[in-house]
Amino acid sequence: MSAIPEPQGQNMNVSAPPPSARPGRRVRLKLAPQWITVLVLLGALVIWQLVAVAGVFPPFALPSPVAVWKAFVGILRQGYGGQSLSADIGISCFRILIGFVGAIVIGVPVGLLMSRNKVVFDIIDPLLQFVRPVPPLAYIPLLVVWFGIGELPKAILILVGTIPVIIIGTISGVKSTPPLRVSVARTLGASQAQIFRKVILPSALPEIFTAMRVGIGVAWTCLVAAELIAASSGLGWLVQFAGQALQVSIVIVGIVIIGLIGYAMELVIRKIETLVVPWRGHN
Repeated sequence: MSAIPEPQGQNMNVSAPPPSARPGRRVRLKLAPQWITVLVLLGALVIWQLVAVAGVFPPFALPSPVAVWKAFVGILRQGYGGQSLSADIGISCFRILIGFVGAIVIGVPVGLLMSRNKVVFDIIDPLLQFVRPVPPLAYIPLLVVWFGIGELPKAILILVGTIPVIIIGTISGVKSTPPLRVSVARTLGASQAQIFRKVILPSALPEIFTAMRVGIGVAWTCLVAAELIAASSGLGWLVQFAGQALQVSIVIVGIVIIGLIGYAMELVIRKIETLVVPWRGHN
């Protein structure tokens, strides 16, 4: 058979067009996560404004974003209920830090001890499982009777509500330690103390930080519950006091501030986790 002659005047090494130039192929625009978040928030504000303008709800029940902003500026300048906004924010953050740090200082060692000693686990676990499902509001009358309406009952309420999360997260972190790591360390001659310090504790740290991130939300829930009933200052008190006066715009201001501060604390915990546990996700 004779060879088929190549076409004349044609370049057989024509490169394929780039993907963006191929017919029928769509060009996808990639947005940074920060911009996606901004667009979502702007979209929510636009929908909120449209619903408020349309009069779906009465103005006193759903004020517009503009009205909420004006309320925020007003209480920022003049305060509310005899308290400045900065004072309410400061006292709430102080209560959170006292109770939350106390829960970490107590909860992490207790969780480590429970995970390493069955007798301690059998003693504490029933109490822990009894306290955990009880809502924070149920403890408030007892704490007020026992300790009054000062700062101590609020800190104790935050600690009692948060510490089960910290303890359970710590126990879960210890139990999730890969047995192979412990076996290798024991084969290399490491003592029990070295195994705990160099293998088990680093392996448990990611779970412990996850428990902290969950616990900060629980801490804010407990704080607002305490300030709704037994307080004369704080963001929870601000929301309750404004709600009784049907000043919904101020209620929304308080809710937004609580959410922003809680999110900021979550970011701080994430940053600390990145510094302390840089190997997370790279095991």
